[in-house]
Order: sequence, then C-alpha cells, then structure tokens
Amino acid sequence: MLTHAWGILAHPKREWQQIKEERETLTHLYEHHVLLMAAIPVVCSYIGTTQVGWSLGGGTTIQLGYLDALGAGIVFYLVILAAVYAVGKVIRYMAKRFTKPPSQSQCIVFAGYVATPMFVSGIVAVYPLIWLCMLAGVIGLCYTAYLLYLGIPSFLGIDTEEGFIVSSVTLAIGVLVLEALLGITVLLWGYGERIILSLIG
Repeated sequence: MLTHAWGILAHPKREWQQIKEERETLTHLYEHHVLLMAAIPVVCSYIGTTQVGWSLGGGTTIQLGYLDALGAGIVFYLVILAAVYAVGKVIRYMAKRFTKPPSQSQCIVFAGYVATPMFVSGIVAVYPLIWLCMLAGVIGLCYTAYLLYLGIPSFLGIDTEEGFIVSSVTLAIGVLVLEALLGITVLLWGYGERIILSLIG
C-alpha cells in the first residue's frame, strides 16, 4: 500500500517510469493509493474542526460537533474522489487529438498520483488556520504542477511540446478544481452545522 507515495514526492522521474511499467488498473489505484491518501485532508480536517476549530481571524473560531464534522467529512471525501476522476477525464479529453493518445484508465491513474502533494498538504488542517491551509495548498499545487509537467510526456507517452499544452490546460483546470475544493472545505468545515441542518430541513 502507498508504495509510490514517497517515490512520487522524492524521485518523481524514476517513479513515473516504474508506475508506467506496472500498468496499474483503476481499481488498484483507488484501493492502494487514492482512497488512503484522500483520507489525509479529511481526517486532519475532522480533528482540527472538532478539537481546535476554524480560525477566521478577528478572534472568531468555528468549531463543529463530532456528528456534524462526520457528515461534512463524508461529503468532502466523496468530492475529493470525484475530483481525481474528473481531472483524469480532462487529461483524456485533451490527449484525444494526439497520434497515440493514452487510454482513459492511464489518464485517471496519472491524475491519482499527480494529486499526491495536494493530499499531503492536507495535514495542516489539523490546526485549521485559513492562511496556513492556503499556504500549504499553494505549495502542494506548485509541486503538483512540477509532477504534471514532468509526468505527462514520460508517463502518458506524449511528446514534450504537446505535453506542455496538455499540462498547462490541465493545470488551469486543476487550479479551478482546487479553488472549488477550498471553497467547499471552508463551507463544510466552517459552516457544516448550518449547511447540514438546511439540507435536512
């Protein structure tokens, strides 16, 4: 389990090649990487929200009860899993026009591993300060961009020039997805009780 998590962060070029040679399936990707890594920001947010509370500045702190945080966490987790799949579909759509496009499965596997820095950056949610989470998100996004530009030519078999185009568009869409996730995070973990009550009511 998580055999590639450290490798993709420490020596990504070599790790991309190894992952490619393994011809990983979507089931294996989700079971051994995405389901576990996506739990990092969810579990850390749960702990931070119930034990510390979101600090919004000006002395305002919002703290959720255990059940409210659990409901918010489940929704957040499902959104993250869906986001990985959606980014993989975007990569597949962009790569379709090339001579030898990668399969949809390859693109989603790639998206699952390229999101690793974003998953890891979720650790800071244990102490949920807005500015700290934003900083960690930006750092995670920068390393994700590096993995994206490095991995698309080698892992998906797209030449460097075409890979740059696919990487740039994917990164732009990824930024939008990240912003959406950050917004959902603040809403769910900061105002989870009100949202859940409004949905129930």
